[in-house]
Amino acid sequence: MTTARTVSGAPVHGAERDDPSDGTTTEAGSTPQGRSTEPGRWWRSWRAARSRRGGTITTACSVLLALVIAGHRLIPDGPGHLGSLVETLLPWTALALPALLAAGLLRRSRTATAALLIPVTAWLAVFGGRFADKSSPGGDLTVVSHNVRQENPDPHGTAQSLIASRADVLALQELSPDTAPAYEQALAATYPHHFYQGTVGLWSRYPLRDARPLPIMPWTRALRATVDTPRGPLAVYVAHLPSVRVTPAGFTVGTRDEALGRLAEDLRSERARRVVVVGDLNGSADDRSLRPLTRHMASAQSTAGEGLGFTWPARFPVVRIDQILLKGVRATSAWSLPATTSDHLPVAARISLGP
Repeated sequence: MTTARTVSGAPVHGAERDDPSDGTTTEAGSTPQGRSTEPGRWWRSWRAARSRRGGTITTACSVLLALVIAGHRLIPDGPGHLGSLVETLLPWTALALPALLAAGLLRRSRTATAALLIPVTAWLAVFGGRFADKSSPGGDLTVVSHNVRQENPDPHGTAQSLIASRADVLALQELSPDTAPAYEQALAATYPHHFYQGTVGLWSRYPLRDARPLPIMPWTRALRATVDTPRGPLAVYVAHLPSVRVTPAGFTVGTRDEALGRLAEDLRSERARRVVVVGDLNGSADDRSLRPLTRHMASAQSTAGEGLGFTWPARFPVVRIDQILLKGVRATSAWSLPATTSDHLPVAARISLGP
């Protein structure tokens, strides 16, 4: 058989040609052994494998998020108080849901997208009911609590805003020697009965008795008084627990928890049947550290409010640390008041003193 050669550098059909890369000779129009007929096949395979891995990671993150939401009480507190920090910020786990959805769609992973239903269900199970309006008609008196901010530039304006709330009992925290007289003067006409000491104070339309400071800290940041309402006596505790911080060492709650423990001791010895605890507790009602109080008392916001009721910081609230807790009485409604010149929002509750 005669071997055809190229003429003017072009191969003749059916002829053999030399492959200068390895010295082999192949049939014209064929591909050397071991070479892919599709140059992009390897790239597509790598991308598909990468997408599958991303879908698996996204699915795992969804399951982990659901476990954190549903099982947050099982997270050990340990060094750094991780459990308390997670429970304080738990509502904000909702922000992870759109991110997980976007990741699942980007990876085109049906499994990852479907797995998102697990944390969504867990979040709704824990927080969904809080968005329902749980208020009811009635109530005997309105209680308002407000951290007025020590450096408040307009105490008179803040006092006028609080008077407009029509509160029957008004509790203030973060009073200072400079601002306390201003509140005393501005509130006097509406609230003829008051008692304040240190940084906390109580103003009332009804007579007060047995008012005294509580030694939960070296300086006065809590008090207790009996309000003689038309429906009978009501023990009112006003407290401002120490601040907490998130630091590289963790969630610094030690000082707050010590003061909280002393406040809980006072409440355990309380003989009044009807008790209200109000104030800036520097902790969410979901925070396990507040259980010495929340174990025996009901949150007005949780039982009669609507929504999460965040109160701090006032310009963009991210957590509810201002509380109204009840024992022996029932809240018929609970809400937050408009912002003042403080960095906290005031909180209010309508309370029924009946059985």
